[in-house]
Amino acid sequence: MGEAKVGEEFIKHEFDEAIAIQRAIVDAETKLSTAHPVAASKSAIKASLKEDESYLRKLQVLGKSHDATGEVEDVAGGLKDLMEETLSTATEEGADSGFYEAHAVLVNLKRKQMDSAGGMLEIARATKDTELRDAAKEFQAAQKFSAQVLADELASYAVKIATAA
Repeated sequence: MGEAKVGEEFIKHEFDEAIAIQRAIVDAETKLSTAHPVAASKSAIKASLKEDESYLRKLQVLGKSHDATGEVEDVAGGLKDLMEETLSTATEEGADSGFYEAHAVLVNLKRKQMDSAGGMLEIARATKDTELRDAAKEFQAAQKFSAQVLADELASYAVKIATAA
């Protein structure tokens, strides 16, 4: 671990992390929206993808004023690597268990983004940045909604796998 980040350096770090994780979400959704073996999950992921691409662009625009580009650091790097690994296993092996794991990691990435949005919302309030405040509120609500939809689909997928003959 490096030295603690404070002030503007911390804000840049938060944007970098959010951008990097959002890229991982978009990449995962792009792959899963065509390869996922469950039609309802595939549909939910496709619906989420369009919105998440838009949020990635918005994060990049908002982060630019803080010199953030999506630099991958520890947390984002670990989550990105886990997502890539589970996606690779799922698509290479084609087994339900692999797709289930990739789907679960995607849900976790979205939940991480909910947390990031909450932090950005509080930073925006403290710095009186109304544009960031409004974007963070919208982003947090959208991530919460889509994470829940995907979590519900994941639970249904678990039942399918568990009850397969």
